[in-house]
Amino acid sequence: MEKLIVVLIATHAIADLFLQPDALARRKKKAGFFLLHVTIQAVLTYLFLQEWTCWQAPALVFATHSLIDLIKQRIGKESARAFLFDQSAHFLSLMAVAWILVETGWLSGFTGVGYKLLVVSAGLILSVQGPGFLITKLIKRLLEDNDLELDGLINGGKWIGQLERSLIFLFIFIGQPVGIGFLVAAKSILRFEEAKKQKMAEYVLIGTLLSFSLGIALTSLTKWAVSF
Repeated sequence: MEKLIVVLIATHAIADLFLQPDALARRKKKAGFFLLHVTIQAVLTYLFLQEWTCWQAPALVFATHSLIDLIKQRIGKESARAFLFDQSAHFLSLMAVAWILVETGWLSGFTGVGYKLLVVSAGLILSVQGPGFLITKLIKRLLEDNDLELDGLINGGKWIGQLERSLIFLFIFIGQPVGIGFLVAAKSILRFEEAKKQKMAEYVLIGTLLSFSLGIALTSLTKWAVSF
């Protein structure tokens, strides 16, 4: 059942993070766009599981994902805590879906092809893009609470974070985690001038440590999941 859970989570990561552009996410309160998003989740589940007679799997994913997203819309909060609760609810629901499928005999587990490719692809998306949503919400709160203003490139921090987490993913998968240390050193040198101001130094440090920690943790989980 472990592989089944991983495939369901991988499908969620691809559909929720990669196939849900900002334009779609902003319009999800409209019924048509909402149905498009949850339908993408269900269709990908059906395609990736490769059990062509098991309609129950995409139906369960459609129902649970719809319920969680509707609750999120009803609450209406866009904080880091709300994001964590939302994603945790999705992951727990997918574990429950896997359990139901196995216990009812609708699905014995994942027996399809391309498991490693799917997990690595989804892990890359989850490790590189996933943390960005959480970090953006936390950093926005820090900037507002401390009256800090940034004059860098638009979305510059976002791209830097994604690039550094991409390198972390690469270093861990090729068995060279020591490269992460050089990445930290290089970023510290480039941020040297900003570090002279305490508030800015703490802001950069919090963002960097959070990005690196989440990148390392999610990449390590991906590598572990590939071994199933």
